[in-house]
Amino acid sequence: MSLTEDIKDFALDLGYSKVGITSAEGFPDYAAELQSRYEIFSWYIDSPRQPVTGAIPRTAMPSAKSIISMVFDYARVSFPEKLTGKIGRIYQARCYNAPEDRINGARTKLMREFLEKAGCHVARGIIVPERLTAAYAGIVNYGKNSFAFSEGMGSFIVLSSFVVDVELDYDQPTFEVKCPPKCTACMDVCPTKAIYEPLKMNPRRCIAFNTFWAQDGFPGTTSFIAPEIRDKMGTWIHGCDICQEVCPRNQRRLKETFPHDAFLERIAQDFDLVKLLGMSAEFYHTRIQPLMYNYIRNRKYFQRNAAIAIGNIGDPAFIPALVQALKDPEELVRAYTV
Repeated sequence: MSLTEDIKDFALDLGYSKVGITSAEGFPDYAAELQSRYEIFSWYIDSPRQPVTGAIPRTAMPSAKSIISMVFDYARVSFPEKLTGKIGRIYQARCYNAPEDRINGARTKLMREFLEKAGCHVARGIIVPERLTAAYAGIVNYGKNSFAFSEGMGSFIVLSSFVVDVELDYDQPTFEVKCPPKCTACMDVCPTKAIYEPLKMNPRRCIAFNTFWAQDGFPGTTSFIAPEIRDKMGTWIHGCDICQEVCPRNQRRLKETFPHDAFLERIAQDFDLVKLLGMSAEFYHTRIQPLMYNYIRNRKYFQRNAAIAIGNIGDPAFIPALVQALKDPEELVRAYTV
């Protein structure tokens, strides 16, 4: 059996749903497109992730020859109703940028170790454009909302990849949009109109972006969320699934019955916006960090998001919690409580 087949077998044995391989030659057109939209993507381009470099892997790793791309289907459990509309499904699934001491992070670690034992030099610190890479590796296609879709799973997937210095067998690209020709459901439903045309999104208007990237200290961003965005965030505090929930290509998956996730059920029992707004250190460590460790490290941003959600609900029953939050030591929390 070839190394390519060994790699695919091991990845599938680890729980990945699909595996494909493409050349590490790179995607210069993507890099140019990203640079052409610098005004709305400066926060990403200037970040430590260095996406322009990642789009052309050989600029950072001259020996790069192949990219192994993998799909993980994270929606194989049911998501508690109490968390739906507040925390994106991908974050409830604890599979996005998971640390190595969690099961989903351990999967990534095991895959890297397998490749290294097989004689591959595996790049570190190169962040390739995952959706584009997966499409060229033949394991996803696109939706008009710019999400990647995988057959049988819809867009409820997370992508990961490894750049290696070994030439492997490449798969046929599946770079196409498979949405119904006249469908505009995702664009129509987006509260902030972040999806302004097929395959074009302004991340600065995206609810998900504002829940976790609106932080001080990041390149090109601040903690300020404009009132016009704030008023449309609903009760989302980490992520947003709205455009995925209305997508016709996801409906079959959304209607399927899946087993309960016992851990999520335990989280949901204790979860509410009042506790989040005035959260204790214990609540943060036991009910917030286990799900939402991927972008926010300072709990004041979660509290800000809770204040926005409570304000959008508009229930007078929340007034005592808001009054109490006005005494919070964090200025940011007090500012969004008013």
